[in-house]
Amino acid sequence: MSPSLSSVSDPDQDSLLEQELPADALADAATAASAEAAAAEPGSVADAEPSQVARWFAVQVASSCEKKVKATLEQRAVTLGVANRILEIEIPQTPGVKLKKDGSRQSIEEKVFPGYVLVRMILDEDTMMAVRSTPNVINFVGQEERRATGKARGHIRPRPLSLQEVNRIFRRAAEKKPVVKVDLTEGDQILVTAGPFKDFQGEVIEVSGERSKLKALLSIFGRETPVELEFSQISKQS
Repeated sequence: MSPSLSSVSDPDQDSLLEQELPADALADAATAASAEAAAAEPGSVADAEPSQVARWFAVQVASSCEKKVKATLEQRAVTLGVANRILEIEIPQTPGVKLKKDGSRQSIEEKVFPGYVLVRMILDEDTMMAVRSTPNVINFVGQEERRATGKARGHIRPRPLSLQEVNRIFRRAAEKKPVVKVDLTEGDQILVTAGPFKDFQGEVIEVSGERSKLKALLSIFGRETPVELEFSQISKQS
């Protein structure tokens, strides 16, 4: 299902992803970026007042539970009678390739922001409760209301994403080149299967997942020599 971006408002809101923030910084960035806006808009969605405009919100979830949260929330929206206000639930993903131990390749989907799902919804008390009470949901991304006393964390005010943010997120998911992942760590034994060092055996000394490359010590002319190899050029030895 293609995300509907036309429903997102506040096109001038500061972009949380202006500097290509990593996923684990998304919540902190949202808090900082929305603090000033919240103060200037006392009647906004940030104050948890009902809105009849469907907007995109980022929701933080437990690690590796994105698909489970999506499926559960879709069911709960129907059960709780809010399916007409929780309209879309998306997990932005980009294609990837996993190099298996036997050297074969498996097509996978890499999450753009692991630990988050995006929900297009009309924000009101019912829809907020439906999202927050879904198993494995941690909270909305938004601005934290600090408590007057004590050290306990305050209430999180959900903040909608801007049109630029949503466009950027899904554009990254659509345009990012496939990522090659490999089940290798330092010390693993490998066999070179392609390239000028084909049939050489060696030991992994460094893995660079973002570059889809590794370094291995190969015995060349009786000497241990570090060589950089593509993931596609090797297979893991048992």
